[in-house]
Amino acid sequence: MIASRRVLVARAVGALVGLVLVVAGVGGTQVPQSASAATPLAPISGGGSTWAENAVDQWTSNVKSNYQWSVSYSGTGSTQGRSQFCQGTYDYGVSDIPFGIANSNEADSCPGRGYVYMPIVAGGTSIMYNLDIGGKQVTNLRLSGETFAKIFTGVITRWNDPAILADNPQLALPATPIIPVVRSDGSGATAQVTIWMRQMYPQIWDAYCAKVGRPTINGHCGVTSLYPVLPGSAMIAKAGDNGTASYTAQPQNVGTITYVEYSYALNLRFPVAKLLNAAGYYTEPTAGHVAVSLLKAQLNNDPSSANYLTEDLSQVYTSTDPRTYELSSYSYLILPTTTQYNFASGRGATLADFGAYLLCEGQQQVDQLGYSALPINLVEDGQQQIQKIPGGDPSIKTIQACNNPTFSSDGTNKLAASDPQPAACDKQGATQCSTGTGGSTAATAPTRNQAASSGSGSGGSSGSTATGAVTGGGATDAASGTVSNSGTLVLADATPQKIPAPGTGWTWFVAILAGVLLIALTLVPTLRRRHARPKLPPWLQGTGR
Repeated sequence: MIASRRVLVARAVGALVGLVLVVAGVGGTQVPQSASAATPLAPISGGGSTWAENAVDQWTSNVKSNYQWSVSYSGTGSTQGRSQFCQGTYDYGVSDIPFGIANSNEADSCPGRGYVYMPIVAGGTSIMYNLDIGGKQVTNLRLSGETFAKIFTGVITRWNDPAILADNPQLALPATPIIPVVRSDGSGATAQVTIWMRQMYPQIWDAYCAKVGRPTINGHCGVTSLYPVLPGSAMIAKAGDNGTASYTAQPQNVGTITYVEYSYALNLRFPVAKLLNAAGYYTEPTAGHVAVSLLKAQLNNDPSSANYLTEDLSQVYTSTDPRTYELSSYSYLILPTTTQYNFASGRGATLADFGAYLLCEGQQQVDQLGYSALPINLVEDGQQQIQKIPGGDPSIKTIQACNNPTFSSDGTNKLAASDPQPAACDKQGATQCSTGTGGSTAATAPTRNQAASSGSGSGGSSGSTATGAVTGGGATDAASGTVSNSGTLVLADATPQKIPAPGTGWTWFVAILAGVLLIALTLVPTLRRRHARPKLPPWLQGTGR
């Protein structure tokens, strides 16, 4: 009888433990049904944007460790990503710009393969630089858009140019030569920069294109994803965002400046220039500033259009919100809608689940990687695009099932709503914030106009999420982007940041309770046996001893 009671108690405790584990979710992550061992997903591969590469690499790492999905990605540049997708080399592509961008004289189409766009992550193209004054790193540089355009078209060639001094009233900038570092491969970042310059500074861009021999479209120089380098200039071209960022970050390359996705500056612990917006404030591409900026983005909302969900950023460039960062945009996942190139339904199932993950779970901490989460309307539209993938039937199909904490139930973008106004010292004028930017937290002491208030500011990024740094000196391996000898360079994609599974106080409480019950179930019988009175041998029974 006692034994049977023990069995019943054990079974009851075991059932309770099982129930608690189910409620706890064993970590709080909703695993799509197709991720179970009974229905393994087919491997898929893709490639493209290096602007979005840090985020995509993190996502592929997460789904491999959490769900055992085999999803590979190659950061080959947006142009190659689109091309390889169209040729059937990739199951999916990632690009910062759509096919056939407006005002471009570069042939770019995708004949013979059906596709749709799905926005995956927003961010800012930052202006990363390497500059010092008297051996001390500058971390609070400011630039107007016109000054930036003149730097990247060879008009401004030294750091003490009057236009740069006007942007930086408290810095006694040196006469160091400026070395612009541009992309040598076709890239969405280059396209975004040239689209912006063509619209905002057409005379400067047209004059430069005339120097490099680029043809005009309707009397103006067209946009391009392959930056034209002026022969004989100081301009340097490197492949990939990691190539331009790592070159700029080398200790010996003082005077360099480049355009690169914000995450690279964070991970390399390097500063970025604050860019002057239409409201008269210098801002950097923090997650909140990007979210505010993209509220002005105009979308192609015609589902029948081949350019459905592509962006028009013209109103972002001219927004009068003081928090706007003009070079804000987002990247696209290019999804197949046909079975050409032997795209089987099994790979479609993987791609659909991966896309659903990107829109929901994957958006949770993209801000810590240097990006900005997508607004609710793009998430909803993206969920509809996934349904067009052959064989695609993800478990997560609705906003209600989407574990995305970046927006509220009424569609409010929490990042944009909570983003603070820039500091007063970020306003164009005689003062200048001294706080560091991007991945560099160190302040820069004023070197001129010492009597003026430099201001501490509150709009700069803390850079606390940086995961790599460049230190010391040493030679550089240009191919790998690593630093030899006494220097150390860790690129963003070399140390992926694990996005933790979501959890709540109740989830963790019941998980701990489950652990306590398991321990109790294991230890109590042992303790009872250990402390029970030993049974006397027969020859001592009845002796009273």
